Amino acid sequence: MFLRPAAQDLLRRTADIGVLRTTASNLRGARSAVVSTTSTCTPSPRRGFADAASATAVGNTSHWAHFNMAPPDPIIGLNEAYNKDDSPDKVNVGVGAYRCDQGAPYVLPVVREAEKAIIAEGMDHEYSGIAGDPDFVNLALKFVYGDDCAALREKRVAGVQTLSGTGGLRVFGETLATFGHKHIYVPNPTWGNHIPIFTNAGLEVRKYRYYDNDTCSLDFSNLIDDMRAMPEGSCILLHACAHNPTGMDPTVDQWKDISDVALERNLLPFFDSAYQGFASGDARKDAAAVRMFVEEGHNIAVVQSFSKNFGLYGQRVGALSVVAAEPDEASRVLSQLKVHIRPSYSNPPRHGARIVTKILADPEKTNDFVDQCMGMAKRIDGMRYELRQALEGLGSSRSWDHVTSQIGMFAYSGLTKDQVVALREKHHIYCTLDGRISMAGVTSNNVEYIARAIHDVTGGK
Repeated sequence: MFLRPAAQDLLRRTADIGVLRTTASNLRGARSAVVSTTSTCTPSPRRGFADAASATAVGNTSHWAHFNMAPPDPIIGLNEAYNKDDSPDKVNVGVGAYRCDQGAPYVLPVVREAEKAIIAEGMDHEYSGIAGDPDFVNLALKFVYGDDCAALREKRVAGVQTLSGTGGLRVFGETLATFGHKHIYVPNPTWGNHIPIFTNAGLEVRKYRYYDNDTCSLDFSNLIDDMRAMPEGSCILLHACAHNPTGMDPTVDQWKDISDVALERNLLPFFDSAYQGFASGDARKDAAAVRMFVEEGHNIAVVQSFSKNFGLYGQRVGALSVVAAEPDEASRVLSQLKVHIRPSYSNPPRHGARIVTKILADPEKTNDFVDQCMGMAKRIDGMRYELRQALEGLGSSRSWDHVTSQIGMFAYSGLTKDQVVALREKHHIYCTLDGRISMAGVTSNNVEYIARAIHDVTGGK
């Protein structure tokens, strides 16, 4: 049959439409089968984003449907529970932030003065360099190592500004992992965030014995034994002062023994200095272990936080430094620290660092800081004494000596998990489940109440 060209074209298009309709019908059937199968399945948390995206395209679900709820942070969860509690007697002794004797946040007067000076100067808000503010870094290093430190004088210290102590820990953990370290040793117990920070940085976290719960004291002999058993060249994390959570620090002689064993095993000491000046009220005394190790020839690393001592919690001010064998080595280390900072947070914030710089660069303001820091430390020491005295006055048969022998923000009470829960449910007092009490939350108005509550949940023994 002869058809005109136009009619032939129409026939071809009609046939093509028929094929397309058949194909579409088949696809709809296949899609229905897939949807009926996948709708009864919950995507695995390990499922890749490509699989999740495929499921989204086919099943018309959210891209985030396969996300599980993460467990709450222990401290944040504690704060949320405290905020929901409507008891007029509630007390929060879980948060690691200083409070005045009225239980309110405290801003150091010298910090307020520095802020006013910064505003008056009309400073810009340009980026810092990757390593941060060099003036701040230099002052931070002198603060922890001392003005007369030979390593600083010889330019053997590589230093950078970091996002408080947490950011410095992560940067150093990543740097260790990049250059061959597979693990890091931390004290047992230690600050809870140490473990996920180093794990996420690619290191296996191992523990060494530190605290004897039975005697509420430093487990020094086992600490030394564990150090001697560490593989040569291992990195060991040490709390420079005011150990968190126990508040139990080695004596000067014990620090000397720790230094000797570290040299013997060629260990890499990494100091976490979060409380310098805040622990004892004397910044030089709180830095004694760091300075001893440098004087004895260790090529240590130090991370510093200025949250507690300067009260700059929300400003995220910190520093990370490494003591090298000679200046060229320090320069190479600095270059590698910057390599890890750049893709992480690019460069650190400026305002908090400017505050610290204003204070430490001015002798008069530095003296004011020392006095005000001493005031915070003395208030906490006073609360330790009053809490212990109140507990003993209630006739408890348990020894509470450790409350006053510990130092810094926290008292490692020795309360069990069940006792902590009872403290919360019966008396509306909130502390972490390991029994760590923030002494900053203890005031003249609540110390007797806290003591009676502890006496109740412990049965006076």
